[in-house]
Amino acid sequence: MIRWLMAFLFAANLATAQVAIDPARTSVSDGWWTLEVALGFDRITPYRVFTLDDPRRLVIDVEGASFAGLDADSILSGDRAEAVRFGPLRPGWSRMVIDLAEPLVIAQAGMVAAEAGADLTIILDRASPEAFADKAGAPPDPGWDVVTGFDPKVAADLAKSEDFVVVIDPGHGGIDPGAVRGGIKEADLMLLLAMEMAVVLNAQEGVQAVLTRDADVFVPLAARMTLARQVGADLFVSLHADALEEDDARGASIYTLSPDGGSAAARRSVERHERGDLLAGVDLHATEDRVATALMDLARAETGPEARRIADALVASLQAQGVLLNGNPRRQGQFAVLTAADFPSVLIEAGFLSNAQDRAVLATAEGRARISRALRDTVVLLAR
Repeated sequence: MIRWLMAFLFAANLATAQVAIDPARTSVSDGWWTLEVALGFDRITPYRVFTLDDPRRLVIDVEGASFAGLDADSILSGDRAEAVRFGPLRPGWSRMVIDLAEPLVIAQAGMVAAEAGADLTIILDRASPEAFADKAGAPPDPGWDVVTGFDPKVAADLAKSEDFVVVIDPGHGGIDPGAVRGGIKEADLMLLLAMEMAVVLNAQEGVQAVLTRDADVFVPLAARMTLARQVGADLFVSLHADALEEDDARGASIYTLSPDGGSAAARRSVERHERGDLLAGVDLHATEDRVATALMDLARAETGPEARRIADALVASLQAQGVLLNGNPRRQGQFAVLTAADFPSVLIEAGFLSNAQDRAVLATAEGRARISRALRDTVVLLAR
Protein backbone atom coordinates (compact mmCIF):
# COMPACT_ATOMS: atom_id res chain seq x y z
CA MET A 1 0.00 0.00 0.00
CA ILE A 2 1.29 3.45 -0.84
CA ARG A 3 1.11 6.09 1.83
CA TRP A 4 1.07 9.45 0.18
CA LEU A 5 -0.55 12.79 0.14
CA MET A 6 -1.06 15.07 -2.85
CA ALA A 7 -2.76 18.41 -2.64
CA PHE A 8 -3.67 20.90 -5.35
CA LEU A 9 -4.31 24.19 -3.61
CA PHE A 10 -4.54 27.41 -5.60
CA ALA A 11 -4.64 31.01 -4.49
CA ALA A 12 -6.74 33.45 -6.48
CA ASN A 13 -3.71 35.60 -7.16
CA LEU A 14 -1.30 32.76 -8.02
CA ALA A 15 1.42 34.23 -10.23
CA THR A 16 3.96 32.63 -12.50
CA ALA A 17 6.90 33.86 -10.39
CA GLN A 18 8.77 31.43 -8.17
CA VAL A 19 7.31 30.61 -4.79
CA ALA A 20 9.77 31.81 -2.17
CA ILE A 21 10.55 29.91 1.02
CA ASP A 22 11.10 31.70 4.34
CA PRO A 23 14.08 30.16 6.21
CA ALA A 24 12.81 31.63 9.50
CA ARG A 25 9.59 29.59 9.20
CA THR A 26 11.29 26.42 7.97
CA SER A 27 12.55 23.63 10.22
CA VAL A 28 13.02 19.87 10.53
CA SER A 29 12.98 18.95 14.22
CA ASP A 30 12.10 16.25 16.74
CA GLY A 31 8.78 16.39 18.56
CA TRP A 32 7.50 14.13 21.33
CA TRP A 33 8.00 10.73 19.62
CA THR A 34 7.54 12.50 16.27
CA LEU A 35 9.41 14.28 13.51
CA GLU A 36 7.95 17.67 12.65
CA VAL A 37 8.63 19.41 9.35
CA ALA A 38 7.59 23.02 8.79
CA LEU A 39 8.02 24.90 5.52
CA GLY A 40 6.99 28.54 5.18
CA PHE A 41 6.16 29.84 1.68
CA ASP A 42 5.09 33.26 0.45
CA ARG A 43 1.86 31.82 -0.98
CA ILE A 44 -0.14 28.63 -1.37
CA THR A 45 1.09 26.28 -4.09
CA PRO A 46 0.54 22.63 -5.16
CA TYR A 47 2.69 20.05 -3.39
CA ARG A 48 2.95 16.32 -2.72
CA VAL A 49 4.47 14.37 0.18
CA PHE A 50 5.44 10.71 0.47
CA THR A 51 8.01 8.36 2.01
CA LEU A 52 10.49 6.01 0.32
CA ASP A 53 12.32 2.99 1.67
CA ASP A 54 15.85 1.57 1.39
CA PRO A 55 17.11 4.04 2.46
CA ARG A 56 14.27 5.57 4.46
CA ARG A 57 13.46 9.14 3.47
CA LEU A 58 10.69 11.70 3.32
CA VAL A 59 10.14 13.41 -0.04
CA ILE A 60 8.41 16.79 -0.46
CA ASP A 61 7.74 18.09 -3.97
CA VAL A 62 6.59 21.70 -4.36
CA GLU A 63 5.47 23.39 -7.56
CA GLY A 64 7.19 26.64 -8.46
CA ALA A 65 9.26 26.72 -5.27
CA SER A 66 12.72 28.16 -4.94
CA PHE A 67 14.89 26.96 -2.06
CA ALA A 68 17.35 29.81 -2.61
CA GLY A 69 18.73 31.11 0.67
CA LEU A 70 17.89 27.95 2.60
CA ASP A 71 20.71 26.28 4.53
CA ALA A 72 20.20 22.56 5.21
CA ASP A 73 22.28 22.48 8.39
CA SER A 74 20.54 25.47 9.97
CA ILE A 75 17.01 24.04 9.61
CA LEU A 76 17.88 20.55 10.89
CA SER A 77 17.86 19.60 14.56
CA GLY A 78 17.22 16.49 16.64
CA ASP A 79 18.01 12.85 16.01
CA ARG A 80 15.15 11.48 13.90
CA ALA A 81 16.32 13.13 10.66
CA GLU A 82 19.91 12.69 9.52
CA ALA A 83 20.22 15.03 6.55
CA VAL A 84 18.28 17.39 4.29
CA ARG A 85 18.82 18.01 0.57
CA PHE A 86 16.88 20.12 -1.89
CA GLY A 87 17.01 21.39 -5.44
CA PRO A 88 15.23 21.43 -8.83
CA LEU A 89 13.44 18.21 -9.73
CA ARG A 90 11.82 18.83 -13.11
CA PRO A 91 10.67 21.95 -14.96
CA GLY A 92 8.41 23.87 -12.59
CA TRP A 93 8.95 21.66 -9.54
CA SER A 94 11.52 21.44 -6.73
CA ARG A 95 12.18 18.63 -4.27
CA MET A 96 13.27 18.36 -0.64
CA VAL A 97 14.55 14.99 0.60
CA ILE A 98 14.90 14.28 4.32
CA ASP A 99 16.90 11.21 5.34
CA LEU A 100 15.17 9.44 8.22
CA ALA A 101 17.14 7.86 11.05
CA GLU A 102 14.29 5.48 11.94
CA PRO A 103 10.97 4.24 10.52
CA LEU A 104 8.51 7.15 10.56
CA VAL A 105 5.18 7.32 8.73
CA ILE A 106 3.19 10.39 7.71
CA ALA A 107 0.53 11.09 10.31
CA GLN A 108 -0.46 14.62 9.26
CA ALA A 109 0.29 16.87 6.32
CA GLY A 110 -1.37 20.06 5.24
CA MET A 111 -0.83 23.53 3.84
CA VAL A 112 -2.80 26.45 5.23
CA ALA A 113 -2.90 30.15 4.45
CA ALA A 114 -0.92 32.27 6.90
CA GLU A 115 -0.32 35.94 7.46
CA ALA A 116 3.08 35.63 5.80
CA GLY A 117 1.79 33.45 2.94
CA ALA A 118 1.33 29.70 3.49
CA ASP A 119 2.59 27.12 5.98
CA LEU A 120 3.15 23.47 5.08
CA THR A 121 3.28 21.24 8.17
CA ILE A 122 4.14 17.53 8.11
CA ILE A 123 4.18 15.31 11.21
CA LEU A 124 5.61 11.78 11.15
CA ASP A 125 4.98 9.13 13.81
CA ARG A 126 7.19 6.22 14.76
CA ALA A 127 6.39 2.87 13.13
CA SER A 128 7.82 -0.61 12.76
CA PRO A 129 10.14 -1.30 9.81
CA GLU A 130 7.43 -3.50 8.30
CA ALA A 131 4.75 -0.80 8.59
CA PHE A 132 7.08 1.79 7.09
CA ALA A 133 7.95 -0.43 4.12
CA ASP A 134 4.27 -1.21 3.57
CA LYS A 135 3.30 2.46 3.40
CA ALA A 136 6.31 3.77 1.50
CA GLY A 137 6.22 4.54 -2.21
CA ALA A 138 5.82 7.33 -4.75
CA PRO A 139 2.32 8.47 -5.71
CA PRO A 140 0.80 6.67 -8.71
CA ASP A 141 0.95 9.75 -10.90
CA PRO A 142 1.14 8.65 -14.56
CA GLY A 143 3.71 10.58 -16.54
CA TRP A 144 5.47 12.09 -13.50
CA ASP A 145 8.63 10.06 -13.89
CA VAL A 146 8.79 10.24 -17.66
CA VAL A 147 9.54 13.91 -18.06
CA THR A 148 11.82 14.96 -20.87
CA GLY A 149 10.56 18.42 -21.81
CA PHE A 150 11.12 17.45 -25.45
CA ASP A 151 8.59 18.44 -28.10
CA PRO A 152 6.88 15.20 -29.29
CA LYS A 153 6.56 16.52 -32.86
CA VAL A 154 10.27 17.36 -33.04
CA ALA A 155 11.03 13.92 -31.64
CA ALA A 156 8.87 12.24 -34.25
CA ASP A 157 10.51 14.23 -37.06
CA LEU A 158 13.97 13.27 -35.82
CA ALA A 159 13.00 9.62 -35.56
CA LYS A 160 11.85 9.65 -39.21
CA SER A 161 14.89 11.52 -40.51
CA GLU A 162 17.91 9.86 -42.09
CA ASP A 163 20.26 11.85 -39.88
CA PHE A 164 22.54 10.07 -37.44
CA VAL A 165 20.97 10.99 -34.08
CA VAL A 166 23.26 11.20 -31.07
CA VAL A 167 21.56 11.54 -27.70
CA ILE A 168 23.93 13.19 -25.22
CA ASP A 169 23.04 12.58 -21.59
CA PRO A 170 24.69 14.94 -19.07
CA GLY A 171 24.60 12.92 -15.86
CA HIS A 172 22.87 14.00 -12.66
CA GLY A 173 21.05 17.35 -12.33
CA GLY A 174 18.61 19.10 -10.01
CA ILE A 175 18.22 17.28 -6.72
CA ASP A 176 21.20 15.10 -7.70
CA PRO A 177 24.32 17.29 -8.17
CA GLY A 178 26.66 14.32 -8.59
CA ALA A 179 30.23 14.70 -7.38
CA VAL A 180 31.22 18.08 -5.92
CA ARG A 181 34.90 18.95 -5.66
CA GLY A 182 36.79 22.24 -5.67
CA GLY A 183 33.60 24.24 -6.06
CA ILE A 184 32.62 22.33 -9.23
CA LYS A 185 29.43 20.26 -9.47
CA GLU A 186 29.52 17.25 -11.76
CA ALA A 187 25.96 18.00 -12.94
CA ASP A 188 26.89 21.54 -14.04
CA LEU A 189 30.17 20.56 -15.67
CA MET A 190 28.62 17.68 -17.63
CA LEU A 191 25.78 19.91 -18.84
CA LEU A 192 28.34 22.42 -20.13
CA LEU A 193 30.29 19.64 -21.84
CA ALA A 194 27.08 18.23 -23.36
CA MET A 195 26.08 21.61 -24.78
CA GLU A 196 29.53 22.08 -26.30
CA MET A 197 29.42 18.57 -27.76
CA ALA A 198 26.04 19.30 -29.33
CA VAL A 199 27.40 22.39 -31.08
CA VAL A 200 30.33 20.41 -32.51
CA LEU A 201 28.17 17.48 -33.65
CA ASN A 202 25.42 19.63 -35.17
CA ALA A 203 28.04 21.30 -37.35
CA GLN A 204 28.51 17.95 -39.13
CA GLU A 205 26.28 17.25 -42.10
CA GLY A 206 23.82 14.44 -41.47
CA VAL A 207 24.33 14.46 -37.68
CA GLN A 208 21.82 15.65 -35.08
CA ALA A 209 22.61 15.94 -31.37
CA VAL A 210 19.87 15.84 -28.72
CA LEU A 211 20.35 16.54 -25.00
CA THR A 212 18.40 14.67 -22.33
CA ARG A 213 18.39 17.86 -20.26
CA ASP A 214 19.34 21.45 -21.02
CA ALA A 215 19.05 22.88 -17.50
CA ASP A 216 19.85 21.98 -13.90
CA VAL A 217 16.82 19.72 -13.45
CA PHE A 218 16.40 16.12 -12.37
CA VAL A 219 15.54 13.69 -15.17
CA PRO A 220 15.01 10.04 -14.08
CA LEU A 221 17.21 7.48 -15.79
CA ALA A 222 14.18 5.79 -17.33
CA ALA A 223 13.07 9.12 -18.82
CA ARG A 224 16.48 9.63 -20.41
CA MET A 225 16.11 6.29 -22.17
CA THR A 226 12.54 7.11 -23.18
CA LEU A 227 13.68 10.32 -24.86
CA ALA A 228 16.38 8.42 -26.76
CA ARG A 229 13.75 6.06 -28.13
CA GLN A 230 11.42 8.93 -29.01
CA VAL A 231 14.03 10.58 -31.23
CA GLY A 232 15.22 7.32 -32.78
CA ALA A 233 18.71 7.43 -31.28
CA ASP A 234 21.53 5.87 -33.29
CA LEU A 235 23.90 6.35 -30.36
CA PHE A 236 23.42 7.20 -26.68
CA VAL A 237 26.32 8.89 -24.87
CA SER A 238 26.17 9.42 -21.09
CA LEU A 239 28.59 11.93 -19.54
CA HIS A 240 30.08 11.73 -16.05
CA ALA A 241 33.14 12.84 -14.09
CA ASP A 242 33.90 10.52 -11.20
CA ALA A 243 35.14 11.34 -7.71
CA LEU A 244 36.95 8.99 -5.36
CA GLU A 245 38.09 9.32 -1.78
CA GLU A 246 41.70 9.25 -2.95
CA ASP A 247 42.92 11.84 -5.45
CA ASP A 248 45.57 9.94 -7.42
CA ALA A 249 43.20 8.38 -10.00
CA ARG A 250 43.30 10.33 -13.28
CA GLY A 251 42.14 10.26 -16.85
CA ALA A 252 39.15 9.54 -19.04
CA SER A 253 37.60 6.11 -19.57
CA ILE A 254 34.76 4.64 -21.64
CA TYR A 255 32.22 2.18 -20.26
CA THR A 256 30.01 -0.30 -22.07
CA LEU A 257 27.46 -2.66 -20.54
CA SER A 258 28.77 -5.59 -18.57
CA PRO A 259 26.59 -8.73 -18.43
CA ASP A 260 27.88 -9.58 -14.95
CA GLY A 261 28.27 -6.25 -13.16
CA GLY A 262 31.91 -5.70 -14.05
CA SER A 263 34.71 -5.07 -11.57
CA ALA A 264 34.31 -3.92 -7.98
CA ALA A 265 35.44 -0.44 -9.09
CA ALA A 266 32.76 -0.42 -11.78
CA ARG A 267 30.08 -1.42 -9.28
CA ARG A 268 31.11 1.41 -6.97
CA SER A 269 30.94 3.83 -9.89
CA VAL A 270 27.42 2.64 -10.72
CA GLU A 271 26.36 3.21 -7.11
CA ARG A 272 27.77 6.74 -7.12
CA HIS A 273 26.29 7.79 -10.46
CA GLU A 274 22.85 6.28 -9.88
CA ARG A 275 22.44 7.64 -6.37
CA GLY A 276 20.17 10.39 -7.72
CA ASP A 277 17.51 7.96 -8.86
CA LEU A 278 17.66 6.31 -5.46
CA LEU A 279 17.06 9.71 -3.85
CA ALA A 280 14.20 10.45 -6.19
CA GLY A 281 12.63 7.06 -5.69
CA VAL A 282 12.88 5.65 -9.20
CA ASP A 283 13.03 1.85 -9.27
CA LEU A 284 16.02 0.82 -11.37
CA HIS A 285 15.29 -2.89 -10.99
CA ALA A 286 11.96 -3.32 -12.73
CA THR A 287 11.31 -6.97 -13.44
CA GLU A 288 10.88 -8.26 -16.96
CA ASP A 289 9.07 -11.37 -18.07
CA ARG A 290 11.05 -14.12 -19.76
CA VAL A 291 9.80 -13.31 -23.26
CA ALA A 292 10.74 -9.63 -22.98
CA THR A 293 14.14 -10.55 -21.56
CA ALA A 294 14.79 -12.98 -24.38
CA LEU A 295 13.84 -10.38 -27.01
CA MET A 296 16.11 -7.78 -25.39
CA ASP A 297 18.97 -10.27 -25.32
CA LEU A 298 18.48 -10.89 -29.04
CA ALA A 299 18.55 -7.16 -29.75
CA ARG A 300 21.66 -6.70 -27.60
CA ALA A 301 23.38 -9.38 -29.66
CA GLU A 302 23.64 -6.64 -32.30
CA THR A 303 23.78 -3.39 -30.31
CA GLY A 304 26.16 -4.77 -27.66
CA PRO A 305 29.05 -5.51 -30.02
CA GLU A 306 28.35 -2.24 -31.84
CA ALA A 307 28.65 -0.32 -28.55
CA ARG A 308 31.95 -2.01 -27.84
CA ARG A 309 33.28 -1.11 -31.31
CA ILE A 310 32.21 2.49 -30.78
CA ALA A 311 33.84 2.57 -27.35
CA ASP A 312 37.13 1.25 -28.77
CA ALA A 313 37.02 3.87 -31.54
CA LEU A 314 36.25 6.60 -29.02
CA VAL A 315 39.24 5.64 -26.90
CA ALA A 316 41.45 5.90 -30.00
CA SER A 317 39.93 9.30 -30.89
CA LEU A 318 40.44 10.61 -27.36
CA GLN A 319 44.06 9.55 -27.49
CA ALA A 320 44.50 11.20 -30.90
CA GLN A 321 43.06 14.46 -29.52
CA GLY A 322 45.53 14.45 -26.65
CA VAL A 323 43.04 13.61 -23.91
CA LEU A 324 44.70 11.98 -20.93
CA LEU A 325 43.32 8.46 -20.56
CA ASN A 326 43.02 6.39 -17.43
CA GLY A 327 45.37 3.42 -17.09
CA ASN A 328 42.32 1.24 -17.78
CA PRO A 329 40.40 3.31 -20.36
CA ARG A 330 38.00 0.56 -21.55
CA ARG A 331 35.69 -0.59 -18.79
CA GLN A 332 32.40 -2.41 -18.30
CA GLY A 333 29.63 -1.83 -15.77
CA GLN A 334 25.90 -2.33 -15.29
CA PHE A 335 24.84 1.29 -15.58
CA ALA A 336 21.11 1.72 -16.14
CA VAL A 337 21.77 4.09 -19.06
CA LEU A 338 23.69 1.33 -20.87
CA THR A 339 20.95 -1.29 -20.73
CA ALA A 340 18.94 -0.26 -23.81
CA ALA A 341 18.67 -3.06 -26.34
CA ASP A 342 17.56 -0.98 -29.34
CA PHE A 343 20.57 1.34 -29.75
CA PRO A 344 24.27 1.25 -28.77
CA SER A 345 25.16 3.11 -25.58
CA VAL A 346 28.45 4.22 -24.07
CA LEU A 347 29.31 6.13 -20.91
CA ILE A 348 32.18 8.60 -20.90
CA GLU A 349 33.96 9.21 -17.62
CA ALA A 350 35.56 12.49 -18.66
CA GLY A 351 37.99 12.40 -15.74
CA PHE A 352 38.09 12.51 -11.96
CA LEU A 353 36.80 15.58 -10.17
CA SER A 354 38.61 14.25 -7.10
CA ASN A 355 41.91 14.86 -8.90
CA ALA A 356 43.00 18.51 -8.98
CA GLN A 357 44.77 18.14 -12.34
CA ASP A 358 41.80 16.50 -14.05
CA ARG A 359 39.51 19.07 -12.50
CA ALA A 360 41.64 21.93 -13.81
CA VAL A 361 41.65 20.49 -17.35
CA LEU A 362 37.88 19.89 -17.41
CA ALA A 363 37.30 23.44 -16.18
CA THR A 364 38.88 24.83 -19.37
CA ALA A 365 37.13 25.20 -22.73
CA GLU A 366 40.04 23.57 -24.56
CA GLY A 367 40.14 20.61 -22.18
CA ARG A 368 36.47 19.91 -22.87
CA ALA A 369 36.84 20.67 -26.59
CA ARG A 370 39.27 17.79 -27.01
CA ILE A 371 36.62 15.39 -25.71
CA SER A 372 34.00 16.95 -28.00
CA ARG A 373 36.27 16.63 -31.03
CA ALA A 374 36.99 12.99 -30.17
CA LEU A 375 33.28 12.21 -30.08
CA ARG A 376 32.81 14.13 -33.36
CA ASP A 377 35.55 12.11 -35.09
CA THR A 378 34.02 8.86 -33.87
CA VAL A 379 30.50 9.82 -34.92
CA VAL A 380 31.62 11.00 -38.37
CA LEU A 381 33.05 7.53 -39.00
CA LEU A 382 29.83 5.91 -37.80
CA ALA A 383 27.57 8.17 -39.86
CA ARG A 384 29.28 7.42 -43.19
